[in-house]
Amino acid sequence: MPTATRRPPANWPHHDFPHPKGRRPFVNDAPTMLRGNDRRPLQRAVAVTAGLGPIFEIKLFGQKLVFVRDAALAAELCDESRFEKKLAPGVAALREVAGDGLFTAYSDEPNWQLAHDLLRPAFTRAAMQGYHSTMLQVAGELIDHLDRATEPVDVSPALTKLTLETIGRTSFSKDFGSFTKTELDPFVAAMVRSLKRGQQRGALAALPFASLLLRRGKEEYAAGRAYIDSMIDDIIDQRLAGNDAGGQDLLGLMLHSADEASGAKLDRLNIRYQILTFLVAGHETTSGALSFAMYYLATQPAVRAAAAAETDAILGDDPDAEPSFEQVAKFRYLRRVLDESLRLWPTAPGFARGPRQETVIGGKYRMTPSDWCIVMASEVHRDPKVWGDDALEFDPDRFLPAAIKARPAHTYLPFGTGERACIGRQFALHEAVLVLARLCHRYDFEADPDYELTISERLTLMPEGFRLSFTPRR
Repeated sequence: MPTATRRPPANWPHHDFPHPKGRRPFVNDAPTMLRGNDRRPLQRAVAVTAGLGPIFEIKLFGQKLVFVRDAALAAELCDESRFEKKLAPGVAALREVAGDGLFTAYSDEPNWQLAHDLLRPAFTRAAMQGYHSTMLQVAGELIDHLDRATEPVDVSPALTKLTLETIGRTSFSKDFGSFTKTELDPFVAAMVRSLKRGQQRGALAALPFASLLLRRGKEEYAAGRAYIDSMIDDIIDQRLAGNDAGGQDLLGLMLHSADEASGAKLDRLNIRYQILTFLVAGHETTSGALSFAMYYLATQPAVRAAAAAETDAILGDDPDAEPSFEQVAKFRYLRRVLDESLRLWPTAPGFARGPRQETVIGGKYRMTPSDWCIVMASEVHRDPKVWGDDALEFDPDRFLPAAIKARPAHTYLPFGTGERACIGRQFALHEAVLVLARLCHRYDFEADPDYELTISERLTLMPEGFRLSFTPRR
């Protein structure tokens, strides 16, 4: 079944790695990791494993999780000839929501390869040109929202509205009314509940009594999923009956495309899963990337001034000027700001890898095909052996062409790696640079000087409680 989750085998039974202090029988490292009801497991893991070296383990109720933070080991694990994507428990738990969609499919599931091949045309340059006008339209709605604001704006929720609208309209021509409605669209509300359920499953995956804890809210989740499924099915029915003109979006592509060699098409269930995958992954990651970029633009005056100067040089003096498709690629400094923000805070902070056949990594760690580990992109991006002694500092010039060329391969991983890397990364980057250009060209923005960056861990990383005052520059 496309939602079935495979029970992971015993992980790395032939190796014992460094682990946090205070491990206990049965519960293992749970007291350390769960101390204080911490809802930031990644940040907790980084804190309690400092000094444990390039590879370490955390064990929870008998389930061993192995993490790699070293850039050289990570680069080795990115070798597609030797390693492939695995589903860590947190991602596997989302199969209840997204089934065998592109993000949550096991690599040997046939729908993954079929969907990947059929959807690649949706992210070509020609396709991106088609999405550009929608991105401009939604960016304009965000600007109208900011122009009306009478108090500092909570940045992450505002940008989440933007990215959700963009992906909704480009994936299946759905306008959620995020900037006009006072309440969440029922579809969005049901999707958020489903996503929270999946995240709860992931967070509780290691607990032996997880099923008991998940009983609460089960009926509400089921009702929400039924609503989501019926709505997407209704849209599909309307498309197939020719009663909906929105055929140039991702849904239209999936309904009308077939594999050239076999003639195979995606079935309705998988199309539904792909729509949910794009909605969930497509808006969360981009809104996080934009939010972190806005944080650094707001708190680094020299960076903000350079960004504003670049937008003025390209767009001129009109605050309402909209960048053309071709102009977006010319915002090279803004792109470096975005890349550096994703280096320090990759919104998808890690991914799981395992060997295709028995092998050795780092010259001494044997891995069998049943073993897997989590590459911590957030730590790889801060490895001083690659990024220097100032790796914790924000410096967009790390992404000047010469600096990129001088770095080893596979040391910058905000979109994953290999054939399972994010298929929509060019979509996300184009949207993000476009939005940053409009905001930097139109506004001065000021953060609360007492604000300290706080990171929320949901499906992705996101600044929490970060507010900005937006003032027109002209």
